[in-house]
Amino acid sequence: MITPDGLYYEIHPGPAGAPAVVLSAGLGGSGAYWAPQMEALTAAHTVVLYDHRGTNRSVRALTDPHSVDAMADDIVSVMDAAAQPRAHVVGHAAGGLVGLSLALRHPDRVDRLAVVNAWAAPDPHIRRCFDTRLHLLKDSGASAYLHAQPLFLFPAEWISRHSDRLDAEEAHHLATFPGEAIVAARIEAVLAFDIEAHLGEIAAEVLVSASGDDMLIPVSCSRKLAQGLPKARLDIAPWGGHGFTVTAPEAFNALLLAFLA
Repeated sequence: MITPDGLYYEIHPGPAGAPAVVLSAGLGGSGAYWAPQMEALTAAHTVVLYDHRGTNRSVRALTDPHSVDAMADDIVSVMDAAAQPRAHVVGHAAGGLVGLSLALRHPDRVDRLAVVNAWAAPDPHIRRCFDTRLHLLKDSGASAYLHAQPLFLFPAEWISRHSDRLDAEEAHHLATFPGEAIVAARIEAVLAFDIEAHLGEIAAEVLVSASGDDMLIPVSCSRKLAQGLPKARLDIAPWGGHGFTVTAPEAFNALLLAFLA
């Protein structure tokens, strides 16, 4: 299904009367990122997936200027189209920033919020990683950018064990790559995001979920985020990398379901 402003979304019904959960992916933007969570979530929730503006099946045209706040407004558009006035929201990395912006600017739309490997303001390590990825994209092209991506997302031994799978996913991502300009604009938007001074204004209960071995987002960012939120629960997984919702889904799913309950 497509919203009036061109955002692709799906509704996966749960039991009758089940509460709604909106899932917001990271920088890649595809709702398919959440495949490892779908069976567990739909057992007790109606799940709304969507593709971020500029990615996958959604409209390619970005808002101008593009920002995390604009991405949060896109969730409102998706919720309206899905007839969900209020929902739990779960966001990974960039999607977590979107969830924080939504909870700050549209508190009436958010029940509980779970943010995974996110931050209130980027630190120098995050900037260095994204600068490196941008240079790789601009200097060597999309293929090199995508080939290097697992190094930022997953633990080394997991990459070794799943090399064939990653090769297949790389080919798919290359075929649907949104283009250098869109990826660069999305990176610039997340690097400009800074709500550190406003965390105390977020009234929602928030699960701050992080992986202790995340190479892209230091776990200290999640600790600092949790400290600034009035109603936060911090959980740090010992292993799994930036994408530990993919590498260790059983543990993450159990944590998420307990929080949403």
